[in-house]
Amino acid sequence: MSGLYILAAGGTGGHMVPAHVLALELRARGHAVHLVTDTRGLRFPGLFDGVPRTVVDSGSPGRSGWRTLPAVAMSIWRGRGAARALFRELRPSAVIGFGGYPALPSLLAALSLKLPSLVHEQNAVLGRVNRFLAPRVARIATSYARVRRLDGGWAARTVLTGNPVRTEIVAARAVPFVADSPRLRLLVTGGSQGAAILNSVVPAAVALLPETLRARLDVTHQGRDEDAVMMAEAYRAAGVGADIRAYFTDLPAEIARAHVVIARAGASTVAELAVAGRPAILVPLPIATDDHQTDNANGMAAAGGAIVVPQPHFTPERVAEALTGWLADPKALATAAAGARSAGHPDAAARLADLVIATGSAS
Repeated sequence: MSGLYILAAGGTGGHMVPAHVLALELRARGHAVHLVTDTRGLRFPGLFDGVPRTVVDSGSPGRSGWRTLPAVAMSIWRGRGAARALFRELRPSAVIGFGGYPALPSLLAALSLKLPSLVHEQNAVLGRVNRFLAPRVARIATSYARVRRLDGGWAARTVLTGNPVRTEIVAARAVPFVADSPRLRLLVTGGSQGAAILNSVVPAAVALLPETLRARLDVTHQGRDEDAVMMAEAYRAAGVGADIRAYFTDLPAEIARAHVVIARAGASTVAELAVAGRPAILVPLPIATDDHQTDNANGMAAAGGAIVVPQPHFTPERVAEALTGWLADPKALATAAAGARSAGHPDAAARLADLVIATGSAS
């Protein structure tokens, strides 16, 4: 029996991408999907094509400061009212929120109407909005087996689904990992937040690698345009070929070709690297809320698939040491790839869809 499911997500790609992948899975099963988002959620090309969408008011107290709290509260309340009107019209089978303040009005509306509702947490730390909603919703879907700030009393309603990733990343999992390849590929990507420190440190680290490794190394580096000339000169001086671009149109393909990835530790990045089975040197963003990127990175490191380097210790010498330990030893590199792969959840979208449908059917 087909149903209609509301997906509440907005703000960043970390919330929007897993929601989009779930929408694809639900639609493939014959269900209808409706996206409720904020204005930022409309800015991601290629996401939710053909899916009806509604923009509602929302606000973020964490970003706005205490003086604007009354205005933020009113914005959330208006969004809740608009969502209630929409849900009365659509009569959805269930409502799922993907964390962040853009999802809050929809979940408040769903709870007030006693609609089946659940939340999905992408990170290894339960976010503020999901912490607020967790005691009230029917189910809590997580991306990690251990999630900090997840109350033990909620365990009976918590289900490990993993974090849904793009189908291209799942396809990359099938690409053989050849640790003893004559050419070695290093991918550097700073993610949606950017990472100026990667642009300065990684080229310097590559220059410190043994000449035998540099002679076999190809670098693909996602870096800001203003740093491109500096990076190109540094890689050229090291005798290493580098493809430097501000944006990659096919990042999953770049991940599939990589032997090692250097990146931030956002939820989507870590989930994609684990599903693809690519070893990574992860540099958590220090200002991430509740330091959740460190928890994300530690989850992959515990499986043996990542080396975590806090930003204060992210030096050319430390990075060169980590790269040499993997790239100079095919056996160690293959073991790290297997560790990364073991942490992945390639069936996360299917598992989350099962949970959403079951939650709607239980009402």
